[in-house]
Amino acid sequence: MNRYALAVLCLLSCAVSAQELSATRQAELTSLLYQDCGSCHGMTLQGGLGPALLPAKLQRKSVDFLTAVILHGRPGTPMPPWQAFLTEQEAAWLAAYLKQTERQHDTP
Repeated sequence: MNRYALAVLCLLSCAVSAQELSATRQAELTSLLYQDCGSCHGMTLQGGLGPALLPAKLQRKSVDFLTAVILHGRPGTPMPPWQAFLTEQEAAWLAAYLKQTERQHDTP
């Protein structure tokens, strides 16, 4: 691949990652969080098979760290990778959402 093509690809990926997720996709991700993640982390995200996903429990974890865990899972634990279902932008949105002290949807 030549330098020009590589530069174009970099610019396109930056433009895509800078876009805000639609309200519809945010609602879908919130539903996924409470339904799918909630099956292990508790339907109110207060813990279960997996640890609690409450802002107070996650305050020392960076959004980048949480994004990586969402995408790649945790080997040797029941936490699966979600990269087949989520983009990096979507995983980062979920990670930031988890760290919010006041969430828009505190209940499923």
